[in-house]
Amino acid sequence: MFAALANSTRRAILARLADGEATVSQLAQPFDMSLPAISKHIKVLEEAGLVSQGRKAQYRPCSLEAQRLRAVSAWAEQYRHIWDASFDRLDQYLQDRNEQDA
Repeated sequence: MFAALANSTRRAILARLADGEATVSQLAQPFDMSLPAISKHIKVLEEAGLVSQGRKAQYRPCSLEAQRLRAVSAWAEQYRHIWDASFDRLDQYLQDRNEQDA
């Protein structure tokens, strides 16, 4: 799942799908790449369980699978205190440096 999220195009696709389902053509509009290239990105997202494709008449709309993103968020939240402490130490270091330079 993290490999799927590591790509900026795939993250942009997920952001678009957060607004509602879309076809591959609609998802491809903001990008300068072919439909097959976008389809490959969607396939990676599908394999990671982040996107699903349905069937409605002649097109296959893509939908966000938000519960999988909630799992990522819950996992990352476990480490928030570590990141917060690191940022607090960095902030203190920068303040100390500014005081020394003044």
